[in-house]
Amino acid sequence: MKIAFISTRGIPNNYGGFEQFAEYISVGLAKRGHEVTVYSPHFHLYKENTYKGVRIKHIYSPETWMGSSLGGFFYDFASLRDALKREQFDIIYEAGYTSIVPAYIYFNVKNIKHPIFTTNMDGLEYKRTKFNKWVQKFIFWEERMTVKHSHYLIADNMGIHDYYKEKYGKESKFLAYGADIYGDYDESLLAEFGLKAYDYYLLVARLEPENNIVMAVEGYLASKEKGKKPLIIVGKTNTPHGRYLMEKYGNKEGIRFVGGIYDFEKLNSVRYYSFAYFHGHSVGGTNPSLLEAMASSCYILANDNIFNRAVLKKNAEYYKDSEGVKEILNHIERLADRDKVQFIRENLEEIRKEYSWEHLVDEHEAYFNWLLTQKR
Repeated sequence: MKIAFISTRGIPNNYGGFEQFAEYISVGLAKRGHEVTVYSPHFHLYKENTYKGVRIKHIYSPETWMGSSLGGFFYDFASLRDALKREQFDIIYEAGYTSIVPAYIYFNVKNIKHPIFTTNMDGLEYKRTKFNKWVQKFIFWEERMTVKHSHYLIADNMGIHDYYKEKYGKESKFLAYGADIYGDYDESLLAEFGLKAYDYYLLVARLEPENNIVMAVEGYLASKEKGKKPLIIVGKTNTPHGRYLMEKYGNKEGIRFVGGIYDFEKLNSVRYYSFAYFHGHSVGGTNPSLLEAMASSCYILANDNIFNRAVLKKNAEYYKDSEGVKEILNHIERLADRDKVQFIRENLEEIRKEYSWEHLVDEHEAYFNWLLTQKR
């Protein structure tokens, strides 16, 4: 098979979830003899034309001077134009839809017989509260257009799968992200952050409203745990919401913002040695940081929504609001004695069975082979 991955910020991954996915799946498929291409913006630090058997196509992106939101439209358009005009792919995998829709419409993708287009729909993007109402309306329009124009859809979470089935009557293929179970935890790495093993709460997220950092912080500050074990917040603080959080909570007792941690060995160790881990993401998809927390043996306190429950099932303490966070923390020792070991054990087993990268390479290879049997 000749497969292209479009709309990521390139491999090797130095950015986020789609990029991590593209790296693991593309390399895995290349090892099995498939011809795999990943499109990459020209500013990516990796300048070679191949990576572990995967071909890299460097495409100019104006993101560096135009901004990621607007620049993404031009980058995706140029990538798709190249894929259609200069290549002969069997399958084009589109990682997300919010910047590809104009290109889908322009090239009349829905009527193209070959290659086959499949689009990962990510989360419920129009519900992200960082967008104003007009942007949300535009993204909702994009969602509808993607359902109309893409040949096939991919959902990385069964909650997303059910949403598209119920709202549009369109099936999507459930294919999740992956995670590795780590074994190289190093307690000495905690010293850089002034932490002691199992003596802090942890939250790792992009500091955006829909990740409900305020909910966790307010619940913590109202609980009996305030000041006993600090709440460590990992994430870049240079976003508008990040600056708001810093201004409002940066000097509160027990709250510590440490910025982003980009060394995986350090981050995994900080996860592993936490007493409990907050996961507040609420707008859908299977979040890579949640899988990494599960793989790092975290005891997880999760926002109660269909997406998190689809992944964690019964193996987390769930909260709906800051009052729920307070109630959990007020009884955390009892809850941990009852649940912690079992939750961690079950989540690790779930990673081994459903979210290992090797298993997901199998799943994607089978799906791509199935796509080629379908008549267009």
